[in-house]
Amino acid sequence: MAKSPALLEADHDHRHCVDNALAVATELCQRRGARLTVLRRRVLELVWRSHGPVGAYEILDWLRSEDGRTAAPPTVYRALDFLIEQRLIHRIESLNAFVGCIDPINPHTGQYLICRDCRTVTELDDDGISHAIRRQAQQRGFQIGQQTVEVHGLCENCAGKKPGSEIGRQSAS
Repeated sequence: MAKSPALLEADHDHRHCVDNALAVATELCQRRGARLTVLRRRVLELVWRSHGPVGAYEILDWLRSEDGRTAAPPTVYRALDFLIEQRLIHRIESLNAFVGCIDPINPHTGQYLICRDCRTVTELDDDGISHAIRRQAQQRGFQIGQQTVEVHGLCENCAGKKPGSEIGRQSAS
């Protein structure tokens, strides 16, 4: 499984990571016959830039301030919709934000650990979780359209900073 943004080492080469995401996106879109326009590519780059959840209006502000573009919100949302359709990014519903997909080549369901303090999002890809949800839905006659699991709590770093937290006590011993 690819490393999730929350699990990156301190010496992580972020520029290489973004460049790799863009190269994979270019190749996938070419194979799929989908047009990765200059704007769509730039929006993908901005989503990947922080390795964290980013909102559509943040992207719009960056496009205006950094690129001098006069893009309107619908333009950014159309680019984001395209990137979601191509499985290059995911929408984190509870944050109304977007993150880069760690494995856009292989279709998978969304499972995310979201830190309520630092907003770090860790993408999981656990077939066991997906299977359990599908099995329970099937037993109830429910037809799944889209499966996304969002779990809110504290990442290891933030939990370690909280007095009396379980992780904080474990690292102290």
